[in-house]
Amino acid sequence: MVETKYGKISGLDRGWYEEFRGIPYAKPPVDELRWKAPQRPEPFDSVYEAVDFHSKCMQGEGSVPPWDKDFYDDPVFNRPADEDCLYLHIWAPKDAKDCPVALWIHGGAFLHGWAFEKEFDGVEFCRRGVIFVSVEYRCNVFGFLAHPWLTEEAGTSGNYGMLDQIAALDWVHENIASFGGDPGNITIFGQSAGAMSVQTLISSPITENKIAKAIMQSGGSYGNGLHRDIPLSEQESYGKVFSQVLGVNSLEEMRSKSSKEIYDAMGPFTEKVMPIAKGLFLTPTLDGKLLTDGYYELVDSGRIKDIPYMLGSTKNDIMTPENMNDPMDDPLYRGCVGFSHKLEELGRNPAYVYYFTRDLPGDDKGAWHSSELWYMMGTLPRCWRPWTPEDYALSARMLDYWCGFMKSGDPNGDGLDKWEPCKKDGSFVMKLDVK
Repeated sequence: MVETKYGKISGLDRGWYEEFRGIPYAKPPVDELRWKAPQRPEPFDSVYEAVDFHSKCMQGEGSVPPWDKDFYDDPVFNRPADEDCLYLHIWAPKDAKDCPVALWIHGGAFLHGWAFEKEFDGVEFCRRGVIFVSVEYRCNVFGFLAHPWLTEEAGTSGNYGMLDQIAALDWVHENIASFGGDPGNITIFGQSAGAMSVQTLISSPITENKIAKAIMQSGGSYGNGLHRDIPLSEQESYGKVFSQVLGVNSLEEMRSKSSKEIYDAMGPFTEKVMPIAKGLFLTPTLDGKLLTDGYYELVDSGRIKDIPYMLGSTKNDIMTPENMNDPMDDPLYRGCVGFSHKLEELGRNPAYVYYFTRDLPGDDKGAWHSSELWYMMGTLPRCWRPWTPEDYALSARMLDYWCGFMKSGDPNGDGLDKWEPCKKDGSFVMKLDVK
């Protein structure tokens, strides 16, 4: 039983650690709260039983190789999609006290994904003295739609999924001490769109000083990467197309549509906008509040958090050219190194940069985008692949690095190969592969 600012919460007693599933960190964003900033949840009238995952955000079913077979094939780690999705999940060592906290943000191109996928778990973090928190947030048109109607109502629009993440960060900052966590030592980390989210959060004035450290996996960058600077006016123009596709003439009509009708409009909507936007567009928007400038301009001017950073990419990542001979030919790899070098230029501590190169056993896909997640989460036994003892050793090594960084801002520890910061003089990058 844990006493929070919203009342008592009971979870699952796992012996040496405790698990809390499906804690609401905001009111359900439904009806009149659809396309609005998240609202604080109501206090619990009785003990809240956090014993099962609730729902994933509104999205379609199915995926594409290799993610479908690796991540989405087990119904045990799935739940129905629903607008009522603003929940977080906590894994904490039993009798924890002032433990560092890791806040995980899932990927999925800002279109899909959820925080309790098969590859995600907090047990191995607990084993290393770290409290693990994962968060659900609104994606696609539910999380990132901007429209002049919405801007007129609230002074801005879009970015609801990012505001969800900030609300979760605020909840953790306010309540994690009740679970044995240190609110002054929160590391935010994520992969792909989750890493892009992390870079957004460390670039935003709204997050204040609540972030102690940050890790960006296959999504953080400077100069070369996945980020797009989409101004509010452009995002609003796409929103107009959505309301036309939906066949509505007012915000009231748009909110009156069912969640299924809203999501069913996604297909024809993206077909119309993708050729104009030339890529993903339901992403964080430069609205003057969440983001006051372009991503790389914010780095240039030092308007990002002055905290320890770790970031990296995989050998066959999402932007990797075919038949590449030099990792620096990969825009994302180059963007990670560039981010660290820019920190050094700003007079700050350079980042710890990694390069995951293990070709996953079982097929010829290589070290694909997201492949490091099995290792970094310590969930190899859940996967169909024919892992070797060396794979398990690599996983343990990565977890030690990640948790060491979360504790002190330095990934190094006893028995680990020395990981140097990525300075301009030498540009050290830690290669993560089996030995």
